[in-house]
Amino acid sequence: MTGRFKGTFVRSITGIVFITIMVGSMFLSPVAFGAVMTIAIVFMMAEYMMIAVDVKLSLTKILTIIAGIMLYVLFFLYKAYGIDAKWLYLLTIPFASIFVSLLCYRDNSKSDGTATDPEVYNRHPYLLTSLIYIALPFSMTSLILFDSDLNYRPLTLLSLFIILWTSDVGAYTFGMLFGQKNGHKLCPSISPKKSWEGFFGGIFCGLVAGIVVWILSLTGFSLTHNIIIALIISLAGAAGDLVESQFKRNFGAKDSGKLLPGHGGLLDRFDAALIAFPLAITYIKLFSLI
Repeated sequence: MTGRFKGTFVRSITGIVFITIMVGSMFLSPVAFGAVMTIAIVFMMAEYMMIAVDVKLSLTKILTIIAGIMLYVLFFLYKAYGIDAKWLYLLTIPFASIFVSLLCYRDNSKSDGTATDPEVYNRHPYLLTSLIYIALPFSMTSLILFDSDLNYRPLTLLSLFIILWTSDVGAYTFGMLFGQKNGHKLCPSISPKKSWEGFFGGIFCGLVAGIVVWILSLTGFSLTHNIIIALIISLAGAAGDLVESQFKRNFGAKDSGKLLPGHGGLLDRFDAALIAFPLAITYIKLFSLI
C-alpha cells in the first residue's frame, strides 16, 4: 500500500465514521445530536485556543469553553423545549467571568508584580472570537432543527450537511484531477494546494446536491430556494476553508489537532460549516422558510 493510497484510505475511513456519528445521532434523537454537537464545540474551541491563546490562560480558556457550551445548550433548550428566553441572560455570567479572570495574570518581569502580563491582552481577543467563530454558528443550527411548534426537523440541517459534504468532496476530487499539476492556484499564499478547478468543481457538485435534495423533498423548499442555499453553502464553505487555513498559517500550525486521522482536528473538519451554515440559516430565516 503506497503512502498516498494509505493516506486516502485512512481519510476515507475516518470520514465514514465521522458521518455515521453525525447522521446517526441526528436520527437517534435530538438529545443525542445535541450531545454530539456539545462535545464537538468543546473540542473545536479547545483546538482553536490551543493554537491562538497563550497556555498560561488556562482558567480563562476553561471559562470560555463553558460560555460556548452554555450558548449552545441554552439555544438548544429554547428551540427544543420552549424554555423562557429569559434564561439566555445566564450567558452574562461566563462572559463576564472571562474578563474578570484576566486580572489573575501578572507580569513576573515586574518587580512589584502588579502589571498585567501584556501577552495576555495580545491574545485575549481570540477568546471572544472562539465564541463567535465556533459556538455561535453551531448554536444557530437549533433555529432550523426545530420549527415554531417545537417539532424536531433534522432533515433540513441534514440537507445543509449533504450539500456541504458534496461540495467539499467535489472540490477535493476536481482539484486532484485537474488542479494539482497544471491547475490555476486559488489562493497560493494561504493554501497552495487549492485550485480554481477545485473551487468551481465544488460549486458544481454543491449545486447538484441542492437539486437532489429538492428532488428528494428533504427540505420542503422550492427548487429556487434550494439552489440559492446550495450556492451560499458552496461559496461560503470554500471561504470558510480558506479562513481556517489562514488562521493556522498565521500561527504556524499545520492542523488544528490529531483527533481525526487523515483530517486533523474537528476544527479542520467543520471549518467550512462555521462560515457557510450561519449564512444559509440567515437566508432560511429571512425568507421564513421554517
